[in-house]
Amino acid sequence: MELVFTGAVIEWRGPAPYYFVRVPDEESADIREVAAMATYGWGVIPVEARIGEVAFETSLFPKDGGYLLPLKKAVRGRLGSGDDVAVEMTVRL
Repeated sequence: MELVFTGAVIEWRGPAPYYFVRVPDEESADIREVAAMATYGWGVIPVEARIGEVAFETSLFPKDGGYLLPLKKAVRGRLGSGDDVAVEMTVRL
């Protein structure tokens, strides 16, 4: 399943800051349809993503009926909270 969307960077300030992009509702609904086939536990969904020139593998976190895409340090570069990013993402089944 391949998805393309734009979303704002969200900063979570836990013991260490983490950065995410919220997957929009429509794309989250599509992911939920295949979630049982894709998840390896705890509701996380393995994906391959690309933001700009950087491709990376990670897992979506379920949150409030949708999903959060964690951003790897190599992707963040000069991105900050609230910045919009274009995401190309493939759910690994």
